[in-house]
This record gives sequence, C-alpha cells and structure tokens, in this order.
Amino acid sequence: MLKINFSIFLITIFFSQATFLKAEEKFLSLKKSKVNVRYGPSFEFPVKFIYKKKNLPIKQIDKKENFRRIIDHKKNSGWIHISQLKKINSVISTKDKILFKNSTKFSEPLAKIREGRLLIIQKCEKEWCRVETEKIVGWVDKSGLWGL
Repeated sequence: MLKINFSIFLITIFFSQATFLKAEEKFLSLKKSKVNVRYGPSFEFPVKFIYKKKNLPIKQIDKKENFRRIIDHKKNSGWIHISQLKKINSVISTKDKILFKNSTKFSEPLAKIREGRLLIIQKCEKEWCRVETEKIVGWVDKSGLWGL
C-alpha cells in the first residue's frame, strides 16, 4: 500500500510540474517575405499584422500545436504557423556598429551598420559573427545584436 501511495504521489508531482513548464524560448527567422501574425493559435483567429521582411529574427515564447507565439525586437507579439518559420539565420543590430574585414577591432572597417539593420549570419565565433548585409560581408562583435 505504501508503494502505491508513493507512486501516485510521484505521478501527481510529475504531471503538476509538466503543466507549469513553459515552451522553450528560442530564436527563429521568417521563411517568407509575407507572414501573417494572428491574435491566437489557429487560422480561425484574425490577422493582427503582417511581416514583410524575409529572414527577420523573432523569438518563440510559447507554442500550441502547429502555431508558435512570437515576439520581435520591438516587442510586437502574436501567433505564426510553424510553416512560416525556420531555424535562426539572422540578427538585428540594436545599436550602430562597425562592420570589420576580420574578427578584431584593429581590422579594416568596411561599413557602418545602423541600428535596426538586418544581418544574415554566416557563422559565429566567441565574440564575433561573420555577417552579410546587402552585398557586404564582414565581421561584427556580438554585443548589441538581437537574435543570438
């Protein structure tokens, strides 16, 4: 009898903890150049707004079936169908930055990156990311990048 009560106790704790678990927060990117953001997690909910920027990084904060609740760098939020999302491949600069030829501040500066600029990530190392913006490829330090 003690074993049965203990088993029931463990099962109760496991399921009560599982209901409080939040969806894994992670960064994703928009797959298309036109993505509907809805008020709720179904096609039955009306469109709240439309993103028109392919590769825009967003943060997943919740999920329900095939929909993901997201938030962007400007704190806009809503629900997007998973078919419109892909693994993160971009970041947004949250402050003005310099794009360098190599991964050091002593390298040749290539361009000034303005706050809000979308950068496509090619690869990241400890403190630097190799990015592309329009047709310029170079390195930026990771500080002040939203989406990593």
